[in-house]
Amino acid sequence: MGVVVQKYGGSSVATPDHLKRVARRVVETRQAGHAVVVVVSAMGDTTNQLLALAQSVSPNPQRRELDMLITTGERMSMALLSMAIQDLGYPAVSFTGSQSGIITTHNHSNARILRVTPVRIRAALDAGQIVIVAGFQGVSEQLEITSLGRGGSDTTAVALAAALEADYAEICSDVDGVYSADPRGVPDARRIDTLGYDEMQQLADAGAKVLNAEAVEWARRNGIEVRCVQTDGPREVGTRIKAGGGLPHARVVAVTAHPGLLMLGPDVPGAPAPADLEATLAAYGAADAEVWRVPGSWGARVPKQNLHGLAAFREALTRLGVRVREDLTLVTAVGRGLAGPPGLLGPAREALAEAGVATHGQLVDSGRLAFLVDAAHGPTATRALHAALIGGLDAP
Repeated sequence: MGVVVQKYGGSSVATPDHLKRVARRVVETRQAGHAVVVVVSAMGDTTNQLLALAQSVSPNPQRRELDMLITTGERMSMALLSMAIQDLGYPAVSFTGSQSGIITTHNHSNARILRVTPVRIRAALDAGQIVIVAGFQGVSEQLEITSLGRGGSDTTAVALAAALEADYAEICSDVDGVYSADPRGVPDARRIDTLGYDEMQQLADAGAKVLNAEAVEWARRNGIEVRCVQTDGPREVGTRIKAGGGLPHARVVAVTAHPGLLMLGPDVPGAPAPADLEATLAAYGAADAEVWRVPGSWGARVPKQNLHGLAAFREALTRLGVRVREDLTLVTAVGRGLAGPPGLLGPAREALAEAGVATHGQLVDSGRLAFLVDAAHGPTATRALHAALIGGLDAP
């Protein structure tokens, strides 16, 4: 039997009834002739509740202990789902990230997967069992439990799919694929049938929450097809991310906003970046920050999603002479050939100006047009760019 790896997000396993529905879906996949490995996130809002619990006893929790705490959420989900599958008459076994052979870096709260040695998973599949794996976690070479940061269960699933040479990885959530914008804010956004790895990587880096950016990189390196589908929807409806996917012409694929950002810069204009800036970022869980330096200046973009102890982080940056802004949103249009003719920067800037949106910086390359705008104008900017670049100019 070919292997299929399925990942179910927190909303899909939020309650016992949800878990039972997922169990039935997993069994249906097995009945269709596939060996099945399932990766689960923590139930519902469990991770946030655990983080709040940590904050209630420590304003800046030590990263090792934080990982020991927050990885319990996924272990709860895996055991419960295994029980539900067994009650349907199918053999199942649950494994933690470390039991699954997921070896990571030593960066607590934001580790990266180095390699996967799925010895126990292969043995269980050979024995005819359905395997349930706790997402979002692994073990470092120093034998420490680590977490992979927000969205890390996606990475768990795709890395396992690569190690097991799976037919595909299926990311199951409460949405039926990747859209040209968040349909909650852009009513005319449309679902995208196929996407290339490059476009999906750009969207994930720019803040789209459908798929984790590191998961896309694992898929790209190993040629794994990723299918983003709705847990309770038809299996054939969704978005497929694969080599050669996406639009056949160089136009905009989607627009997304990244509101959860800290923008860093020198407190005194022209001051060089502090020598220990990168070390400070890593110490507070901001290893995925983007730092750039240009003659006479520097800047950094820090996603807040993996920061724990935000007040302490701000204080540390202030002591370094770093200015912190939290009032900006990055709005990005993603596609192909965006830096060349036909030029899209002009129409994009015109659309923002007509919508009354001021920009505080821009980044243009072949795969993206990105604009920093006031956070309050993020939704307006997203709608304006979608209407101008996808609703109009992007017609085939």
